[in-house]
Amino acid sequence: MKIWIDADACPNVIKEIVYRASFRTNTAVVVVANQAIKIPMTGLVSTIQVSQGFDMADKAIVEKMSRGDIVISADIPLANDVIAKGGYVINPRGELYTEENIKDHLATRDLMMELRDSGMMLGGPKTLGLKERQAFANKLDSLLAMHKT
Repeated sequence: MKIWIDADACPNVIKEIVYRASFRTNTAVVVVANQAIKIPMTGLVSTIQVSQGFDMADKAIVEKMSRGDIVISADIPLANDVIAKGGYVINPRGELYTEENIKDHLATRDLMMELRDSGMMLGGPKTLGLKERQAFANKLDSLLAMHKT
């Protein structure tokens, strides 16, 4: 099992939580981005740099991941593809995307995109706070514990 980070939009604080969990559980992490990303110098963490372009990191993750891997991303279409391939997806706020909830998330995403495009809604999600970081760490720990048993 590996942890994959969709790193282009992943907050640094979330990457740090993943790195610490990786060291604690001896779990490999692959950081995928379209730019160079600084990572800890350890055999557990590696990077894949993809070319610039729409969804290139997402495509690389789905292509290379295996059933049971964990993906860290807030990208709903990517989450849908990962779930279809048998993986787990946690967003940086600690929410686990599942077969049961991904279609609702896709519909909400599409609605929000329409509202933003029409100018009826401005701005993005709230700032990632301590509560969200803790929820993320807890969800990641529970998934890692489930895999290690």
